[in-house]
Amino acid sequence: MSGTCEPSHNAAQNALTAFMCIGITISYIPQHWRIISAKSSEGFSPWFLLLGSTSSASGMLNIIVMQWGIIRCCRVLSIGSCIESTAAVFQLVLVWAMFILILVLYMLYYPPHLKYVELDVDMPNNLPPRHVKTLVKREEWKLSITLSWVVFLHIAFIIFITFLLLSTNPTPDAHQRSRQLQLWATFLGVSSALLAALQYAPQIAHTFRIKLVGALSIPMMLLQTPGAILMVLSIALRPGTNWTTWISYAVAGGMQGILLAMCIVFRARQHKHGLDDFGRPLPGRGASTSDGSIPDWPLDTPSPVEAAVGDAVHSDVRSEHGVDVAEAGRASEETPLLRKQGVEGRTDGGVLAWFRRR
Repeated sequence: MSGTCEPSHNAAQNALTAFMCIGITISYIPQHWRIISAKSSEGFSPWFLLLGSTSSASGMLNIIVMQWGIIRCCRVLSIGSCIESTAAVFQLVLVWAMFILILVLYMLYYPPHLKYVELDVDMPNNLPPRHVKTLVKREEWKLSITLSWVVFLHIAFIIFITFLLLSTNPTPDAHQRSRQLQLWATFLGVSSALLAALQYAPQIAHTFRIKLVGALSIPMMLLQTPGAILMVLSIALRPGTNWTTWISYAVAGGMQGILLAMCIVFRARQHKHGLDDFGRPLPGRGASTSDGSIPDWPLDTPSPVEAAVGDAVHSDVRSEHGVDVAEAGRASEETPLLRKQGVEGRTDGGVLAWFRRR
């Protein structure tokens, strides 16, 4: 082992890797802080977070397999030489950790009013509508929970397979791998590239549909889009890596550039109309339409994103149960104030009875 574990010193590579690790951390901080400060993760596509998490996990394990012989050399190398030799591994582990933290914050700061269905039920005798909170999960929240579990199961599965193969297929030296390990590393690299290529598609579609920046961080993308070039270069220069290790970051950088351009355009459009990133009127400014007029929605109404989600979920609930909840709560002038009661003293119909049956 000691004969094949000769430490290599490359000042340029080490400086580039150190710069990239610092840059990665700094570039993700604006996104983390934006979610925390806004106390909302509205605007993210859960599919984007799923694909990004699985892509970064596959890329991380790809370089662990590709440089496993170098990692094993840490048993005979000094701490400084070990850190220098495995800096690229630490770099991709850092990318995965920083991105997975976005998913964690997304779940922690998911807007409470978007988790469960809330209905405004019309009341009889010209009474104000009654706001009813249900226990029915919105489709987007259910999807987010499901995809979070998929991310967890994916990382657990590929970690198990990776270390199973590493333990049963020992590498003869720091730069050679068995055929099984080479195939698994290629699978991880290619799947990471494909997931990265698909990663930004749902987020781009989601952002284009709502035409709002939401909780997305433009400063993060301004740092990461050009940083993708340095990322690819720093990985490609490391020993034991090939195109399967860096291709996913090249693809992700290009797709992120498209999303960045869209967010800049929509940010300018929002400010022109007096709206914040979530579609709400800015304090002290009245939101305007494209012709310069003031829209007629009040300040306490939900944002366009919330309204669209609420309408869609409202329709799903009514169609699922075959009942129009709003119609069920309406009563005409001929409706008696006291309905006939059953044996247990409960009314035969109405919204409250409908909820009790559920």
